[in-house]
Amino acid sequence: MKKFVLIAFLISAMTFAQKPIFTTAKVKAATVYFNAAELSQTASVNLPAGTSEIVIKNVADYLNENTVQIGAPKNVTVLSVQFTQNYISEYEIDETNPVIKKVRDSISWTEKEIKKIQIETYSHQQTITLLDANQNVAGANSGLNVTELMKLVDYYKAKRTELDNNIVALKEKETKLGQKLNALKSKLEINTQKEEKNSKGKLIIQVMNEIAGLVNLDINYITNNASWQPFYDLRADNVNSPINMMYKAQVTQLTGIDWKKVNLTLSSGNPNQNNQAPILSSWFLRYQQDLDYGFDDVSSSFRNGDKKLNQIQSSAELNEVVVVGYGSKKEKSTISNYTTIQENQLNVSFDIDIPYDILSNSKPHSVALKDIQLPATYKYYAAPRVEKEAFLLAEINDYSKYNLLPGEANIIFEGLYVGKTYINTNQTSDTLNLSMGRDKKISIKREKVVDKSGTKFLSSKKEQTFTFDITVRNNKKETVNMLLKDQYPLSTDKDIEIELLESNNAKENKETGILTWDLKLNPNETKKLRISYKVRYPKDKIIDNL
Repeated sequence: MKKFVLIAFLISAMTFAQKPIFTTAKVKAATVYFNAAELSQTASVNLPAGTSEIVIKNVADYLNENTVQIGAPKNVTVLSVQFTQNYISEYEIDETNPVIKKVRDSISWTEKEIKKIQIETYSHQQTITLLDANQNVAGANSGLNVTELMKLVDYYKAKRTELDNNIVALKEKETKLGQKLNALKSKLEINTQKEEKNSKGKLIIQVMNEIAGLVNLDINYITNNASWQPFYDLRADNVNSPINMMYKAQVTQLTGIDWKKVNLTLSSGNPNQNNQAPILSSWFLRYQQDLDYGFDDVSSSFRNGDKKLNQIQSSAELNEVVVVGYGSKKEKSTISNYTTIQENQLNVSFDIDIPYDILSNSKPHSVALKDIQLPATYKYYAAPRVEKEAFLLAEINDYSKYNLLPGEANIIFEGLYVGKTYINTNQTSDTLNLSMGRDKKISIKREKVVDKSGTKFLSSKKEQTFTFDITVRNNKKETVNMLLKDQYPLSTDKDIEIELLESNNAKENKETGILTWDLKLNPNETKKLRISYKVRYPKDKIIDNL
């Protein structure tokens, strides 16, 4: 009996000690998320009856081992699955070679640096998302006075600009490191197939096969080295036409393997997010220990550091826009026929029937998703206290039915490239305002009326009067409707008295100090408006932002 057990053990050991069977996986489909991708691959291998070790090459360099799933026929039992980047076998290249080891070390260092850059970039992007998330601090219920608001605006603009500049610098550094990484990996092309030259990831699978023969394996796993971002082309012929929107995606991957002729699915979901439902705990109130404006926290109420003060002040009444990205013109007559949009309970996904090649080089690959015609109502907007130019806005009603996601957009108006904007769909309003750029054919001036402005001293008080004339001229050949905004200051102290003297019948928001005029300007028509206000405060005090 003991001899029988010993013989069985030896046979089993000899079976596991047999030569590994190598095969190469091919990418069949990819579901790309905002910060990850689920890859579906296939591999074929000739297996003998009994237990075998399969080494599957051409898998991603980095993957979540917990997500690996192997699909096999009924006659094949998968005993174990292991992922490695450092598979060393007597049947493979001698990795102990000093030259190869030196290159491997350089590759390892470069990959770590790229990962650090990606983590830092993601951190900056998350910070920007946090800043952009709360954009209604200037509303009536914010509790901030004008002085605090101005300080927060200055802080926000500086912080947003710093983060954007850091992201640009990091992207440039990542690109250079990616080029270096590709150059290093090319040195290891020793009798390897072209499709797997950049991959060092391998799956080691122990299987037990009942019948010898060809076996097809399905391999699925999630890797974090891929992402996509929505972006758009906005085209309009004139202010009486709808907006033709080309819905696009920028897909980027650095998984270590090229995706050749793959079926793409783009999803707004996040497979890496924490899915644990939150639990409320006791909420205890306490007194504030010291005076702290908390700029780091409150500043997150603002979005888009390059926005002007007029957009922040009017955020309760207008959707804001920001300027970014531009892409090439695409043929859009039939692209919608190849994309199926799935609106799920928690996310939106786009299934694309056209096979795509997405190379592992960190470069954005443009993918056309859908062309949409958006009925639009146009109007002009100006806040000459900050920007003495008119902006054309397009109002899109009931925009949620188009499954739009926040992203960059290019503006092509009247056949010309105008600039860049940002489509912000993270809002509760039913109307989406898209900025279509500046219109130079509308002239705006805001000038101080000297003889109606001045300073007086009254006993212990100092009284200052400010009067401004706003002149708007329509140099276009058609009539335009304009939303014009200005403002007067608000008091932060009971000793500061403010009186609005003249507003030319503007709609007044007393909580924000914003004045609004709805103007209709005929061709070559000029209109002049006047705003005047008085500020009275102790003469021994100084108001530094008046």
